[in-house]
Amino acid sequence: KSSSSSSSSSGSSSSFAGYRSPILVIMGHVDTGKTKLLDKIRRTNVQEGEAGGITQQIGATFFPDIALVEQTRRVDPDFEIEVPGVMIIDTPGHEAFNNLRVRGSSLCDMAILVIDIMHGLEPQTVESLELLKKRRCFFVIALNKIDVLYQWNSIPNTCVKDALERQEDFVKEEFNKRLGDIMLQLNSRGLNVALYWENDSPGQTVSIIPTSALTGEGVCDLLYMALHSTQTIMPEKLEVEEELSCTVIEVKNIEGLGTTIDVVLVNGTLREGDQIVLAGIGGPIVTNIRALLTPAPMKEMRVKNDYIQHKKIDTSMGIKISAPGLDDAIAGCELYVCGPDDDLEELKEEVSEGFESILADFEKQPTGVYVKASTLGSLEALLTFLGESNIPVFDVGIGEVHSKDVKKASIMKDKKCPEYAVIMAFDVKVNAEAKKLAEKEDVQIMTADIIYHLFDKFTKYIEQVKESEKTTRRSEAVFPVALKIQKEMVFRQKDPILVGCKVELGQLRLGTPLYAEGKKDQQDKPLVIGRVGGIEKNKKPVEVAREGDQVAVKIEQNTAQSHLQYGRHFDHTSRLFSVISRESIDTLKECFRAEMSDSDWQLVKILKPMFNIA
Repeated sequence: KSSSSSSSSSGSSSSFAGYRSPILVIMGHVDTGKTKLLDKIRRTNVQEGEAGGITQQIGATFFPDIALVEQTRRVDPDFEIEVPGVMIIDTPGHEAFNNLRVRGSSLCDMAILVIDIMHGLEPQTVESLELLKKRRCFFVIALNKIDVLYQWNSIPNTCVKDALERQEDFVKEEFNKRLGDIMLQLNSRGLNVALYWENDSPGQTVSIIPTSALTGEGVCDLLYMALHSTQTIMPEKLEVEEELSCTVIEVKNIEGLGTTIDVVLVNGTLREGDQIVLAGIGGPIVTNIRALLTPAPMKEMRVKNDYIQHKKIDTSMGIKISAPGLDDAIAGCELYVCGPDDDLEELKEEVSEGFESILADFEKQPTGVYVKASTLGSLEALLTFLGESNIPVFDVGIGEVHSKDVKKASIMKDKKCPEYAVIMAFDVKVNAEAKKLAEKEDVQIMTADIIYHLFDKFTKYIEQVKESEKTTRRSEAVFPVALKIQKEMVFRQKDPILVGCKVELGQLRLGTPLYAEGKKDQQDKPLVIGRVGGIEKNKKPVEVAREGDQVAVKIEQNTAQSHLQYGRHFDHTSRLFSVISRESIDTLKECFRAEMSDSDWQLVKILKPMFNIA
């Protein structure tokens, strides 16, 4: 094979160390067929018996050149593959991509954006497009699900130009109409697009490759375009370099290994024992590689945790790294190795650079909910939203919900804020142990993949909490009231006292303790004459009477109050007020604010000095 695929590397041919495999990522809206497409690429090769060394790496699948030759020859028999193969990252491209540094990452050389021909551009597609533009990442479009077109005539795994040729005219018409609509949608987003065989300037115009993940039609074209584009447009970028280029794509908890990171090594070498520096939620993480792991060959993959351990790895591939202290590692960040000549503090600074923005403005509250999200991008969006919604956040994390997260959230119960013993999990999985522990510890785990849904769940939950708190604290709540006894409507003068009253201010409720204005008891405190045991309005029992209502009131007394009588200790000249306290006011504020009017609060202000409340 020639040492260069274009004249662009002419001057440096002496130091040319060959090409590495281009790294591809598949992106798109849910249900467009991303995973099916990847499966098809894997299976097409496997089924035809030239699996030729396709390996399932950590977080990626590697297809060596020999496994791709058959595919590319269907499209162009003279095409020569000059790279060792292609690595396709399994991670939903969206996630790892969302976290990548704005200054661009070496993680991905090219993206395949999957669009469903039946649905066109969908929200996540648009988001992916914006992301790709922002990253200036080269990409092609797989226009998937062509087999769904009415009366489409499929021959599995054929080249898409041949597939279109054999269709009836009306099928071609529908294809062209849908293609035209999607091309217009893309044009309106500032993109020039063309079918790949009609694209004369692949650098400026985005190629569209019609595919079917179900029948495999167009899959060979997709692989051909991936290889052809990377070899012709970016050969310098694919030259092997000694300088380390390594990106974290996932943070996972593995039984027996603890928290591990899945990385894609693009260039350079990783060795067991290396001191590595990477970004963490609470700041840079400095640790040492305990083990470099790759999966055992396919046939043995069923054996649990069966990994092969390496002393060093220097070829571009997906690797699992086991090391202490990786709990807070962030997917999407660069990983650095601190060599003997490197300044550790400088590396730590470099790692922190890209992640300061998101969490710099975020202030953890002493009490609040615990937030977990799939990516930094989604965490940022969620924190912004919760901030606007006045929901306090006690701590944050990225990735799957584990038992340790449940333990963290349960701290709120010790802090006497059980309503915040909540994990808001956005677009992340919850493992089985965490679910079990949450049930035991009575920690709520709310999951959703749309921020608003999470907010709705939390709002509904808080309403339920408030309702049950209201029920338990109803007895502590004393609503403010001022009553005028009607002189001619005194029905019973001693326990239980029965009098007719007019509600002058506030609201009268069952259970309210009453004080006779201007009267003191033996300790020189306001004279409490009893509690409201019953209220009748128009001869019917009611639970609440409001300003202006004429009602009959039954006042029940305890043993210490039973000697107090109407006419002897108080009469119609004393107005009756509810007996309030600092605690009862706080209860109204915390639980019953919605049931209080402005004039009710005014009355509270009038009553406070009567009971020496500051």
